[in-house]
Amino acid sequence: MKGRNSSTLICLFVWFYASVLRFSEDLTMPFSEDFYLPSPEELKVQEINVSTPTLKAGAIHFGKYCDEQCKEFMLCRKEENDPRKCIQEGKDVTACGIEFFQKVKQHCKNEFEQYADCLEWNSPAMHVQYCRKTQAVLDKCMLEKLNIERPYLGYFTEIRTHKTNRPHPGPPLPRKEYVDDRPSLPPDYPIEDAKFGSAWFIYN
Repeated sequence: MKGRNSSTLICLFVWFYASVLRFSEDLTMPFSEDFYLPSPEELKVQEINVSTPTLKAGAIHFGKYCDEQCKEFMLCRKEENDPRKCIQEGKDVTACGIEFFQKVKQHCKNEFEQYADCLEWNSPAMHVQYCRKTQAVLDKCMLEKLNIERPYLGYFTEIRTHKTNRPHPGPPLPRKEYVDDRPSLPPDYPIEDAKFGSAWFIYN
């Protein structure tokens, strides 16, 4: 399962700085001298060097195996509203992913590679409906050797309770209100009808 693409950590790194940029909109200035940004060394972890078909093939079981770590990370992101406070939770998700793929390689390597190859070569978009046979073989191996049962349809979208040991954050910071001081026409300003009618038909 040699990877050809960058790991999900790169995506997490890009997402992290995009989130920081959105977070900085609440500040008086984009960045002040005392604004803390983690260094690349703080974000550096072992990467999950696998290809897109490999991630696609292992996504369902990966999500089930690392369910608690993923929920803890997403809860932290939602409650803290600051990606800098959830770096460790993100590292835990990555470490769990590495552990998962190492176990798959050890116990279900052939079954997993057959399923990943089927996804890669039988559909440009890697649709799973063309690979149900190899999927069933992989599901059986996952259940028998790793005790990971394939979750039912809708498992990851249903509401589930997650218990955390992380202290509850305080109340969110108030958002700065901006007054719309742009010049505008008075309400009684006469508006003429469009000379050539509505432009609705042009865009529909």
